[in-house]
Amino acid sequence: MNETTALTTDYEVVIGLEIHVELSTESKMFCGCKVDFGGTPNTRVCHVCLGLPGSLPVPNRLAVERTVLIGLAVGCGITERSQFHRKNYFYPDMPKDYQISQFDLPFCVDGKVDIEVDGEAATIGVTRVHLEEDTGKMVHVGESGRIHGADYSLVDFNRAGTPLVEIVSEPDIASPEQAKAYVQKIRSLLLYLDVSDCNMEEGSMRADANISLRPKGQTELGTKTEIKNMNSLRGIQRALAYEIERQGKVLSEGGRITQETRHWDAVGQRTSPTRSKEEAHDYRYFPEPDLLPVVVEKSLIDELRQSLPELPEGKKARFIKQYAVSDYNAEILVSSQAMA
Repeated sequence: MNETTALTTDYEVVIGLEIHVELSTESKMFCGCKVDFGGTPNTRVCHVCLGLPGSLPVPNRLAVERTVLIGLAVGCGITERSQFHRKNYFYPDMPKDYQISQFDLPFCVDGKVDIEVDGEAATIGVTRVHLEEDTGKMVHVGESGRIHGADYSLVDFNRAGTPLVEIVSEPDIASPEQAKAYVQKIRSLLLYLDVSDCNMEEGSMRADANISLRPKGQTELGTKTEIKNMNSLRGIQRALAYEIERQGKVLSEGGRITQETRHWDAVGQRTSPTRSKEEAHDYRYFPEPDLLPVVVEKSLIDELRQSLPELPEGKKARFIKQYAVSDYNAEILVSSQAMA
């Protein structure tokens, strides 16, 4: 499969991205356990993040503030009265059998991010920025390296409960190249804000993609598949390029796309099905009974807005005006905060 997908003229690509980012806080989202990468498995855990009976969560204020800061940086409106919900599902890396997340009252809504690919500008809408807790980490031991075909699996709950922000885009992305540019832009913003190390190899930033094809000129979305847990910019671009060609081939042969979750195999350079795609009702969301609604006061929103650093777009415009550098050179300079 080529990185730049040559699609037939019959279809157009529709992509939406969910970017998951672990926040750089000292402690976890709802308990006092230390947040750190690596270490001896299952040592940074307690009765709260393990979900033992009678334990009660306490929200991490800094994580809430950093979520609002991210929302402001992408032009979101801030929900002054927000709420946490329980997202119910069973998987071995989720010790409580539910995840404390957000459903219909996220902290941040309706933002946008401007990108440019090969001189062509595009605006990608940001549906929401919400806050939840991360899961643990599964290690599947065996030749496949995946749960299917593994001899046995190990679970490390050190990561479980880490503050995790999810940035959900509108389905405004029209190519793998745009998807890569969008993730790069979000990563750059987060590094400027100093809210995460955005280390994709260590999993502190990763992306899921919803992707579908539809006949050109049609407004109704096609059946989508979701590609989970891509953890490199090149992987995102290649996985989407493969999936576009796969779906295009199925449709051109008169077949139908199955709505499902797919895994990207970076070694084999292909996606493969893992499970049918869940809908919101499958998770049986309901308000978290152990947590009150969170009121983000206007004074705090104003304070956080004032604390925003000069972000890449503003810095780029200033460099062009103040130092008379070219658009290309300014873009290179602001791509790294340290270089800028």
